[in-house]
Amino acid sequence: MADHTPPVCDYTNSDYQSSFWDSANRAYEDAAEAVALKRLLPVSGRQMLELGAGAGRNSPRYAGYQRIVLVDYSRTQLEQAQARLGSGGKYIFVAADIYKLPFVDGLFDGSTMIRALHHMADAPLALKQVRRVMQPGGVFILEYASKLNLKAIGRYLLGKQKWSPFSREPVEFAKLNFDFHPAAIRQWLKGLGFSLQRQLTVSHLRFPLFKRLIPLKLLVALDAAFSLTGDLWQLTPSVFVRSVIPGQPDGQKTTEFFQCPACSSSHQLEHESGLKCRDCGREWPLENGIYDFRIKE
Repeated sequence: MADHTPPVCDYTNSDYQSSFWDSANRAYEDAAEAVALKRLLPVSGRQMLELGAGAGRNSPRYAGYQRIVLVDYSRTQLEQAQARLGSGGKYIFVAADIYKLPFVDGLFDGSTMIRALHHMADAPLALKQVRRVMQPGGVFILEYASKLNLKAIGRYLLGKQKWSPFSREPVEFAKLNFDFHPAAIRQWLKGLGFSLQRQLTVSHLRFPLFKRLIPLKLLVALDAAFSLTGDLWQLTPSVFVRSVIPGQPDGQKTTEFFQCPACSSSHQLEHESGLKCRDCGREWPLENGIYDFRIKE
C-alpha cells in the first residue's frame, strides 16, 4: 500500500512576512500571541522544535532554550529567518515536511506549532509526528484556527454561510486553509497521549474598528485579560493549547539527532555537503546553513 501523503502548503518565494505581518497592521495579533507564548512557555529548556517557523517571527521568544530548531517546508522562508536570526549559534534551520519529520524519536523537550496546523489537510497525522519526536515531560504549545468563533456562529445563524461551526469536522474555507473545532483538537491530542494543561483564547478584538479606536497597548492588555477564560470557552478565531507528554525525562542525552524521512533510519553519515542515509542511500543536502530533508520524487 502506498504511503498516505497529504498535500503540502508551500510558501516558497512568498512575501508572507512582509505583506501579512510587516505592512498589514497586525501589531495587535503579534503582540497578543507574544503574551500567550510568555504565559505558556517553560522558563527554560534544552531543545525547542518550532514547526512552521516561517521567517522566524516567533523564534526569539524561545530564548530560554539552549537550541532552537526551525522547521518549514519553504527554504526561502528559512532564508528570511536566517537573515533575521543569524546563522550558526543556537539556531538550526531545517526544510522538511511536518508529516515526515527528519528527527529521531523523543528528541525534543519543547515544541510549538503556531499558525501552521491550519494548513494541515491531515491534522491528526501531523500531530502524531509531533508526539513521536517529543520526550516524556516535554511541553507542546499548539495554536489553531477555531471554526467555533463568534463571527462564524453569527454568519451561520443568519444563513450567510453553509458550513456549521458546531460540527466537529474541519472546514476548508480556502485551498489548504482549515478551521478546527476545539473539541476535535482536544480529542486528537488526548488520543495521541498528550495531557492538556491550559487553553488561552487569543485575538478577541480582531476588528478594524477596534484597531483604529483603541491604542495598541490597551488593546493587547484587554485581550490578555479576556484570554484567561480560555479553559471555559473557545469562541475566538485563534486558540492556544499547552499540552505535556506524561512522564519524566530519562536524563540520557541521545547522540542521534536526524533520521531519514524516507526510511526512518537514524544511521546518517555526515559529510561536507550534508547527510547520507546509510540504509537507503538518500542524500540530504546542507546548503548555506539550511538542511533540506524534503522528499522530491
